[in-house]
Amino acid sequence: MILSELVKGLTGARIMGDANRNAQIETVEIDSRSCRIGSIFVCVKGYVLDGHDYAEKALERGAEALVTDDFQHLRAKVLTWERGYVQGDNILWQGKLIPVVVVASARSAIAEIADVLAGHPSGSMNLIGITGTKGKTTTSYMMRSILTAAGRESGLIGTICNYIGEQRVATERTTPEANVIQPLLKKMVDAGIGDCVMEVSSQGLNLDRVGRCEFRVGLFTNLSRDHIGPTEHADMNEYAEAKAKLFKLSKMAVINRDNDWSGFMIDRATAALGGEVYTFGMSEGCTFRAVNVLTHPDSVEYDLEEDLPASGNALNVLSGDRTVHVRVPIPGRFSVYNSLGAYGAMRLNGIRQDACLEGLRTVAVSGKAEVVPTGRDFTVIIDYAHNPDSFTNILTTVKEFAKRTVFLFGCGGDRNRPRAQMGETAGRYADFSIITSDNPRSEDPASIVADLEAGIKPTGAPYICIVDRREAIRYALTHALPGDVIILAGKGHETYQILKDRTIHFDEREVVREVLDEMDRAES
Repeated sequence: MILSELVKGLTGARIMGDANRNAQIETVEIDSRSCRIGSIFVCVKGYVLDGHDYAEKALERGAEALVTDDFQHLRAKVLTWERGYVQGDNILWQGKLIPVVVVASARSAIAEIADVLAGHPSGSMNLIGITGTKGKTTTSYMMRSILTAAGRESGLIGTICNYIGEQRVATERTTPEANVIQPLLKKMVDAGIGDCVMEVSSQGLNLDRVGRCEFRVGLFTNLSRDHIGPTEHADMNEYAEAKAKLFKLSKMAVINRDNDWSGFMIDRATAALGGEVYTFGMSEGCTFRAVNVLTHPDSVEYDLEEDLPASGNALNVLSGDRTVHVRVPIPGRFSVYNSLGAYGAMRLNGIRQDACLEGLRTVAVSGKAEVVPTGRDFTVIIDYAHNPDSFTNILTTVKEFAKRTVFLFGCGGDRNRPRAQMGETAGRYADFSIITSDNPRSEDPASIVADLEAGIKPTGAPYICIVDRREAIRYALTHALPGDVIILAGKGHETYQILKDRTIHFDEREVVREVLDEMDRAES
């Protein structure tokens, strides 16, 4: 696309100086190392790095133009370049005039440029967005399973990986940058995929990664204390406001009415959407309500009462029974809420009841209350729980059927996590805890373990600290008692461990099998 035409689609953008306005733009980049001929480079000021410092590198790699929301800042940087100089409003590099697009917000410009270059793909599909502290990944897989049961090929963008139909695409974060999202959506549209489910993080909303995305349904799962810190959210209210931004991008909203923040979210969604706000939960008055809930060691089941109004976009929903019976092969009351949200969003997406029920009945999610076969008189469950609320969820779930609950956990380094509270939660709910390492990253694993121990110690609950995670798992299995349920918390679907100087392969399923084989050999 010609630069001058591209700029017409950007909010309040202008090209500075006399530079070439006919430059051909094919990609938008925020990492100078990804630039090539045909790229436009956006100078973003981040928490740690400033993209203006890498503008010259971007030009060296072939970038055709630069984007900034602070022209004077860029101008000052150019004065430090060996091969660049400033002439009035013109920026030159190696004697060549460089087009500079000045915008109100560089962050917003990434999404706008990416969307224009991709041809606004979200406008050609049913895009479903899921936000909330917990439940996003499981709910997204439930929706994908429902779409499969309905015979509809779908896309998925989320924490574990991305999918274009059956093609698996690696991901680095829950919600990718806009210059990754938009091309990904375009590939889905080009492949004939009409439905996509996306996990939408608060950072993804705050940093405009989903800007210009057009969501058919925006789903709110829940909100609890997480991601509060100097590089994320100042407090819970700011965190909630970030989550609520999803509704401004959606046509309909479906909200967990039983969460403490439901009133806040309903107010924000109503202001953004008017009457297109629906709810789910176990309380009276929900659009999608669970009653007669039964929990089992390997599943949950309940009756779902559906009360869709005969108005608005919900008119597109196919008719069905007033009450249906739901079974989900993932234990825990949180599975009731996740499945209610998935069912509601998919019904608002026009999916038949029978497909919704079949998809929920057959769903499988790696690392989410995942039972690992042991062939012994104790059970091992792998779960991605990594904060106090998710600890509470998995522990209270397991205590419903476990003779003794053994909880193995750690905390990721370089993350805003309430470590003392995590330790306290483990001490309050687990019968025995094993504190170990997770993904320590640049931090000292032993120091992280000590922080967690400081929280569990005042509870008086029994525990042991084993920093090496493999040895901690070995201890849990070799000291297991009949009827024990051992929960390996924190890593879930991950098959690696991030250390200070490297990332190593670490699949807990493999570790469990290796230890069990060792135990078998020792007993034979």
